[in-house]
Order: sequence, then structure tokens, then C-alpha cells
Amino acid sequence: MTAHRSPLSAHGAPVSFEFFPPKTDEQREALDRTVRLLKPASPEYVSMTFGAGGSTLSHTVDAVRSLRSKHALDAAPHLSCMGGSRAEVRSLIEDYKSLGVTRIVALRGDLPSGMASIGDFRYASDLVAFIREETGDRFRIEVACYPEVHPQANDALADLANFKRKIEAGANGAITQYFYNADGYFRFVDAIRKMGVDVPVVPGIMPIANFSQLRRFSDMCGAEIPRWLAKRLTAFGDDASSIRDFSADVVADLCRRLVEGGAPGMHFYTLNRARPTMAVLERL
Repeated sequence: MTAHRSPLSAHGAPVSFEFFPPKTDEQREALDRTVRLLKPASPEYVSMTFGAGGSTLSHTVDAVRSLRSKHALDAAPHLSCMGGSRAEVRSLIEDYKSLGVTRIVALRGDLPSGMASIGDFRYASDLVAFIREETGDRFRIEVACYPEVHPQANDALADLANFKRKIEAGANGAITQYFYNADGYFRFVDAIRKMGVDVPVVPGIMPIANFSQLRRFSDMCGAEIPRWLAKRLTAFGDDASSIRDFSADVVADLCRRLVEGGAPGMHFYTLNRARPTMAVLERL
């Protein structure tokens, strides 16, 4: 496919996009529209989440199949260890092999709704090791990392040690939780390099479309919204247009600084909406 490349990808820092699995025909149509609008940015790959609490597993497989067959995109499924047995995860891996998947995002994830057991895998490092045992180098494995420290970590050093274990288990690279403080990202990368970890760490980028939603997400995942940013967004009140323009400027500036500082790419959390991500890319 011939496509116009985004300024990020054209300057050696590729982009990728995250989507979540649609569950209804209306959601599938909305995702198709979003994919068509974002596809001209020539993403290196796109990822598909495991679903809230692992509850939409079949939808994830179907969505990955659609992204690959219908949109000709390199689709990387999220694979969560929570609640899954070795046999179940092995079966999923075989499904993805049959679809031609070459990349997996391996996460600890949240315990699926209504399930009391954590399953056969306690940590993402266990899942990464299992994928390697089962498939060798068949998949490129991405894992998560937290420049602002995982909300459940005892402290920053423990969090760094946990991340290193995932890499030692066989992960090829990492995608960060979203953040709005570039210095936090650079400090994190410096810290893991001193620990001997040399894999690429791609910043996760969350365009801002709705401040109330962003605040709710951030409370759940431990991502910090800088006070100055929160105050500016609050000041706009219900002026959605001003919020969109200001937010796109802020996130584009963040991306620019990250790329100039050596970030190997940008992974956009789209929430299945094209407009906020497109607004950022246009400013770049």
C-alpha cells in the first residue's frame, strides 16, 4: 500500500496504535472508520488489547484477524497471564501463529471479572518465559513499563527490578504507560541502561479528548497529570474545541521532545478514536 507517512515515521521514529476489541456491530464499524483514518500514518504495527479484565478474549482474536485480513496491518494481540492456564495460553498462541501474528504484547493484566484464581502465571515475566519456551523466537514480545513507577510496586527500585526480569525472560522491547512528563521517561531509560537493559523503550502516548475520562484513567493506572496541565484543562470548562486544540499542542510538544531525545517510536493509545491522535500527528 502506498501511504503518506507521518512526520514521526518519516524521521526514523515509527508510530504504532493501540485499539480495544469491539463487541457490537456499531463498535466494529467505528473501529473500521478509525483504522481507515489512521492507516495513512503507516504504523509499524497496531496492538489489540486483551479486553477489560480479560473478559473479551474472543473479541480480541476476531479483531486481530480483521486488522490483518481486512486492513493488511501487522496486528499484535495483548496476551494477559491473569486467570489463564498454561493450556489456555498455549491454545491462544497457536491461534495467533495460525493467523500469521509475529508480535505479542505480554502483560500481567487484571484478574478477569468473576474469577477467584490468578491462573498459572503470576507475573508477566512468567508469561514471557512460557511464550519463549513454547515458540522460541517465533514472536517479538513487547512488555509494559512505568516511567512513573507501577502503582502496585513497593518502590522505584523494586519496579525496575521487576522490569529487568521481564527482559531477562525474553522480551524484545517495552511500551510505557502514558505520561506527560518527558523527564520521567528519560530518567527511566537512563536507570535501566545502568542496569544493563538495552532494549528499545517506546513511549506510550495518550492524546487528550476528554479531561474527565483522562482523570479517571489516570487514577486507575497511576499515571500523573501535571498540576499545571490539570488546571489549564479545568479552566476550559465545557469548551470542547479549546480543550482539543490545547491538548493536541501539549501532546505534540511532548512527542517532539521525546523524539529529539532519542525515543525509538511513539505508541498512541487511541481508545478507538482517530481524531485526537490525528490532531497530534498533524502538529508534528
